[in-house]
Amino acid sequence: MTERTQTHPGSTVTAVPGDLGWHLGMVLRGYQTRFEDAVDQMPAGIRGFQVLSAVVHKDPPNQQALGAHLAIDRTVLTYLLDTLVAAGVVERVPDPADRRARKIIATDGGRDILAACEERVAAAEADLLAGLEQEDAQTIRILIGRLARNVHRAQPGASPCEAMDNL
Repeated sequence: MTERTQTHPGSTVTAVPGDLGWHLGMVLRGYQTRFEDAVDQMPAGIRGFQVLSAVVHKDPPNQQALGAHLAIDRTVLTYLLDTLVAAGVVERVPDPADRRARKIIATDGGRDILAACEERVAAAEADLLAGLEQEDAQTIRILIGRLARNVHRAQPGASPCEAMDNL
C-alpha cells in the first residue's frame, strides 16, 4: 500500500514501504561523513567523542553506567577508555560511593578538545540541514530525537553503532 504525502503546494511524493529505511540510511551516511571530519582531532574518533560528551554532559556515576548509557560492551569500553586516558582527555578515579568502581572524569584538556569538536559538529550538522528551511531543520531535529527516544525505550540495550555496522 502506498501513501501520498503533500510536501509543497502543487507537488506530491509517493511514499513506498521501505523508503523510510533508504532515506534514513542516506541521511545517516551524509551525517557520518561530516561527523567523522568534525571529530578527526578526537582520540578514538566518533566513539571517543561520544564517550567524552557523555562524561561531560551526562556525568554517569561510574564506568559501568557510562557503558550502559552508550550501549558499549564493557570490554570495548575498557580499551576505548585506555586510549582516552593515554591521550589525556579523561581520567579514571575511584567512585566515592563504591571504591571498587571507577568514575570517568574529563580533564581540562579533554573539555577543551570536546568544546572544539562540538563547534565543528554543530557546523557539520548545520551543513547537513542547509537545504531545509530553518523551521523545518528544527522540526526534524525534534522529531528525530523523539523517534530515537521511543526506539531506545523499546530497545534499551540496542547499539546504534551496531545498527550502523549492519546497515
